[in-house]
Order: sequence, then C-alpha cells, then structure tokens
Amino acid sequence: MTSYEYKVVPAPTRGQKAKGVKTGEDRFALGIEILMNDLASEGWEYQRAETLPSVERAGLTGTSTEWRNILVFRRALFVNDYNSVHAAPHAGVTPLVAPVREPDLHSEPESESTHEIHDPAVADEATEIERLRNTLYPRKEPKLTDNSEA
Repeated sequence: MTSYEYKVVPAPTRGQKAKGVKTGEDRFALGIEILMNDLASEGWEYQRAETLPSVERAGLTGTSTEWRNILVFRRALFVNDYNSVHAAPHAGVTPLVAPVREPDLHSEPESESTHEIHDPAVADEATEIERLRNTLYPRKEPKLTDNSEA
C-alpha cells in the first residue's frame, strides 16, 4: 500500500506581474501556476483547493471567522528495506540525509577491524572526524614510572 505525505499551503491572494500578462485574472493565474510548478519540482502533486473557516481574535475578547483558501499537495512515501519511511525519490531533488541501516539483532556484531568504508567521501569524512576527535580529546598514554632508581 502506498503511503503519502501532505503539504498544505495558502493560496496566493495577489497576482504576479510578468511581461505580457496584462489582466488581473491572468496575473492571479500566473501566481498560482508559479507556486504549483515550484512545488511540483520538489515532487509534490496537486490534489485540490479548499476554502476552510479560521477562527481568529478580533479585539480584546471577540472572535471572528475568516475563510481561508488553501492548496493541498501530496507526494508518495516509500518503505525501504530497513523498514523506515522516506519520501519517494524524484527528479531534481537531492535527499538531505541517507537512510541509516538498522542493526541486525540476530547476527554477530562486526568488529571495527573488519569494517570497510567503500565510499571515498564517507571515508574522508570518517578520517576528518577521527582527526578532530583526537585533537579535542587526545589519548592519554599511561605514564610509566621508572622504579629502577629506587
């Protein structure tokens, strides 16, 4: 079953000026078109427009109901082989974080000496982290006392 995440944004209330767009109606349509194309480039699929009530403060103790126009978008989520949910990949967008592998509780733990890093960028980052760790927290060698002079 496909899962989705949703994004709800306020619909533009003003048009957007552009060369060759003269009427207010065309400017308004252009503003919505630009918003929809921006979200589509991030993988969001337009679903619908809604007009919903919003209760807001009016004065010191009063309230009023304002009607707000919103646009609803969605994009598919996928479950990877590590049972974690991520946004489905789509063209033009680089994921912010890579999925983390869940430990296998039924296997023997890997020793540090057998762990190999195949990605050069990850290896460089691991080396830099180790260098910084050693700079900030140097290993203190035990001091050996010379008992032969006693």
